[in-house]
Amino acid sequence: MTTTYLKYELVRTLRNRMGFVFSLAFPVVTFLVIALSQQEAGFIRRSGGIPPATYYMVGLLGFGGIGAVLSGGGRIAVDRALGWNRQLLLTPLKPWVYLTSKVVNGYAVAGMTLIVMYAAGIAAGARAPFERWVEMTALVLIGLIPYAAMGIWLGHVTTADAIGPIMGGTMTLFGLLGGAWFPLGGWMRVLGEYLPLYWITSAGRVAIGGDGWPMKGWLVVGCWSSVLAVLAARAYRVDTKRR
Repeated sequence: MTTTYLKYELVRTLRNRMGFVFSLAFPVVTFLVIALSQQEAGFIRRSGGIPPATYYMVGLLGFGGIGAVLSGGGRIAVDRALGWNRQLLLTPLKPWVYLTSKVVNGYAVAGMTLIVMYAAGIAAGARAPFERWVEMTALVLIGLIPYAAMGIWLGHVTTADAIGPIMGGTMTLFGLLGGAWFPLGGWMRVLGEYLPLYWITSAGRVAIGGDGWPMKGWLVVGCWSSVLAVLAARAYRVDTKRR
């Protein structure tokens, strides 16, 4: 039952060809438009030493990854509207399998986004030793955990009609305040340091020989993950009890 339902979710995503292609293409096109238009010397001063190709590769990978893991919430909202969740409650499918399948499916799409963004970044000049790529990738994937929990929470507290605009607004807000679009300074950087996407973007420093996240980064990502996981679990229990 576990693998069967996960396979169903993956096939369901791939059959939505327009949405799937757009989720991969948008970060890459945005990367090419923004990163290749930057003057490297001035940008490196503003970004704390990260070249534009590396900075935007990681920042827009984080932005695209957020969209991928949040998309599970969109499918939950649609399932609820169609009554599919109510039918699943009558099957042997365990709740943790249902929720885990949504998260794994989101991470699968995020992994595809990672591949195409890394290919675009390398083509644009991003370079790093292999072990640095591995460390940077691990930080990005860890940084997406709170957004995966957020997707489940939103899917159970919003409607199918509202989830699209909510997800779009959430992604835009986090992208702006998390530094995906440009290096932050002043009050925006102070605020951004309390958002997980800021630390995903900061993972680009690993590629140029910098250290990974400081304790503050781990605490921010950990706190967001814990709070949103609790909210997601509570929303699921309340929603399924009501049905």
